[in-house]
Amino acid sequence: MGMIKEFKEFAMKGNLVDMAVAFVMGAAFTKVTGSFINGMVMPLVGQLTGGVNFDDKKFVLTKGVPAVTDASGTVINAEIAEVAVLWGSFLTVVIEFVVVAFVMFMVIKAINNMKKAEPAPPPAGPTNEEKLLMEIRDALKR
Repeated sequence: MGMIKEFKEFAMKGNLVDMAVAFVMGAAFTKVTGSFINGMVMPLVGQLTGGVNFDDKKFVLTKGVPAVTDASGTVINAEIAEVAVLWGSFLTVVIEFVVVAFVMFMVIKAINNMKKAEPAPPPAGPTNEEKLLMEIRDALKR
């Protein structure tokens, strides 16, 4: 039973629970940013570039060939898949990364500003008891 108790203490530590919440929030944030980029940013970029859809942009290295069959359905030549460099999809992901990095920068900057906003309280002066003790000490020195 000691191992189960130890695991329970480990799993319920604040840092581990916070990290789990961060992963869930990160997954949700990824969906939101993906939707934002694909639904709002890339159409605007496409309009600025003359209606170009970047998801379709690629460098074809080897053209695909469909399978050739005879009348009985026997395959004469097998299908050859297209080999292409999908640079449009890569560009979309790079833009998404830049947006996420900028948002994270702004969040961290806001958190750091909130931490700086609270000035340290001034040190407390001596209490009445301490003042009385200092007076006694000064009187004894005379």
